[in-house]
Amino acid sequence: MNQKLSREFYLSKDTIQIARSLLGKLIVVLDENGQRVSGMIVETEAYLGEGDRAAHSYGGRRTPRNEIMYGPAGHVYVFFVYGMYNQFNVVTGPADHPHAILIRGVEPVEGIEIMRERRGPMKDRNLTSGPGKLCIALGIDRRLNGEDLLDDRVWLENNREFAGDEIAVGKRIGIDYAGEDAGKALRFWVADNQYVSQNRER
Repeated sequence: MNQKLSREFYLSKDTIQIARSLLGKLIVVLDENGQRVSGMIVETEAYLGEGDRAAHSYGGRRTPRNEIMYGPAGHVYVFFVYGMYNQFNVVTGPADHPHAILIRGVEPVEGIEIMRERRGPMKDRNLTSGPGKLCIALGIDRRLNGEDLLDDRVWLENNREFAGDEIAVGKRIGIDYAGEDAGKALRFWVADNQYVSQNRER
């Protein structure tokens, strides 16, 4: 069995490095029957707290919605967008250091039949190629908000390492409101992987 990531992995203040290091890790979520449903992370975005105009905690905003970001590292931050989609984030750094990493794409590994049932008829490459899609496929919703990634409902495991030339870097997606921060190279993805939401930098 693969090794669950330790608390120390998430505690670093270097959120950018963690975002890169998450590529190749597995997200594992247990379904209602205790069966593993998992995907390999192939795309991430780093959000750098109070100084990042794209972060929910920009300017020191602290609300019931984002309170989990201010808590201890290694917890799940799930938020709801567009009245339709959940987004899965990993909280990083020490307490009161409200950084997080959005998981934008995963490659199905275990439980693909469950993912197909949840997502409906479509090509497999569309099952998890986006942050809202992967949450549906993996069964992630607001009930997992605040969950400890060292517990047994949802967690991350070591799985695979990618070399530097296998990793692409570009600006984050859908944050034009963030001014100059929108252009920062804080998105990381596995080059040429079909489950990346957008394979080319925009």
